[in-house]
Amino acid sequence: MRRPRLRRPRLPRTRKGQRRLLWAVVAGCVLALLPAAWLRLVTDDRLRTVADVPHTEVAVVFGAGLWDGEPSPYLAHRLDAAAELYRAGRIEVVLVTGDNSREEYDEPDAMRAYLVRHGVPDGRIVGDYAGFDTWDSCVRAKKIFGVDRAVLISQGFHIRRAVALCQEAGVVSYGVGVDDEHDVTWYYGSAREVLAAGKAALDAVFEPDPHFLGPREPGVSRALAGAR
Repeated sequence: MRRPRLRRPRLPRTRKGQRRLLWAVVAGCVLALLPAAWLRLVTDDRLRTVADVPHTEVAVVFGAGLWDGEPSPYLAHRLDAAAELYRAGRIEVVLVTGDNSREEYDEPDAMRAYLVRHGVPDGRIVGDYAGFDTWDSCVRAKKIFGVDRAVLISQGFHIRRAVALCQEAGVVSYGVGVDDEHDVTWYYGSAREVLAAGKAALDAVFEPDPHFLGPREPGVSRALAGAR
């Protein structure tokens, strides 16, 4: 039995049709890039380095995966920046936010253990176990942990989205983007941000509830009280 032949899409043959196709492609490209332009516009004055970030009581470190139960190299770099800020006296408490949707996968506790090994006291670290994406982490920082102002720590390709979303969630934010080798993971993350920017714009407009909200938790306020 012969398989039916698939028809290939035909390009317009007339100049008018070709112009319409060209304009449709251009319009699609512009719409795809608008969210990224929005992220750049609203975050340009909120980015800092480890050396010049202003003193802020709380730092938020976003999860970035585990390798055999330990922070991935990208996540380790974020945690190194948080530990450096703590040792420099620029932050008092670290809120580690990540995925603990499965019993065998616990980003926040792995992040806590790493920070403790690098000189941050356990009592100054608070875990958010339902930070399933950037928007969830920002909303929960505000609504669950009562964070009004924070230093956000992530990779450079992600930090603008984190700052924009936390600002939309009501957290006055500064962003510290850590540097990494431009390897395959870096290029993948940068390319992924084009699509993620679109989701971020939708999150900012519609403000969906996080996957899990739950009751308020006093962890950050207690840690700050201990710091004082």
